[in-house]
Amino acid sequence: MTQNPVVTPVIDTASVDAAISSRMSARAFLPQPVPRATLEHILQVASRAPSGTNTQPWKVYVLQGASRDTLVDRVCAAHDAMRAEPSLAEQYREEYDYYPEKWVSPYIDRRRENGWSLYGLLGITKGDKDKMHAQHQRNYRFFDAPVGLMFTLDRVMGRGSLVDYGMFLQNIMVAARGQGLHTCPQAAWNGFAKIILPHIGAGEGEMLVCGMALGYADPADPVNGFHTPRESVASFTHWLE
Repeated sequence: MTQNPVVTPVIDTASVDAAISSRMSARAFLPQPVPRATLEHILQVASRAPSGTNTQPWKVYVLQGASRDTLVDRVCAAHDAMRAEPSLAEQYREEYDYYPEKWVSPYIDRRRENGWSLYGLLGITKGDKDKMHAQHQRNYRFFDAPVGLMFTLDRVMGRGSLVDYGMFLQNIMVAARGQGLHTCPQAAWNGFAKIILPHIGAGEGEMLVCGMALGYADPADPVNGFHTPRESVASFTHWLE
């Protein structure tokens, strides 16, 4: 019998906090496979995410083995082709705007700090287009994670469903930490939806929300030493009395 959530005790609060605060975007994974039972458990726990009127708008596609490798090859080939012929970018456009059309402070400042801090750690200097391209393409290899997740949403749903989706994705990432796993949410895949959606067997009414790499993070890879800073509570909170 399921316990009443209103009275369910959360005894080890430190572990809850640790699962949240240790979540990071891992960019290097070990080849160690993740059992299906573990993935099912993570998704089941994550499904408790709230959604407007309990619509539960998420659809998840889990890629492993050959299905994962084939998609990686196809998208990497398209990414390489776009570099050789930039006009091909018109064929690969995101269905919704993840980023703003015009960047303003403080968001552009944080974006730049994030990009150059990561590239600096990897020894990629400004103007080194070859290394930049190779690092960007790591996204399309799921950073070598054995599990790739693709998330779709029915196009009939409203913008609020993207809010619901964010909570669902966060639940997956936190639940994965509880299993000793790491993740990397990836909007980088969105422009290649015309390749991805047919590959995963998505219906005509579905749009790609994002992808995610999941697996055991490689503790020896320097890239996983990159941890982004966070603003203080005082900087983003207004107390009203």
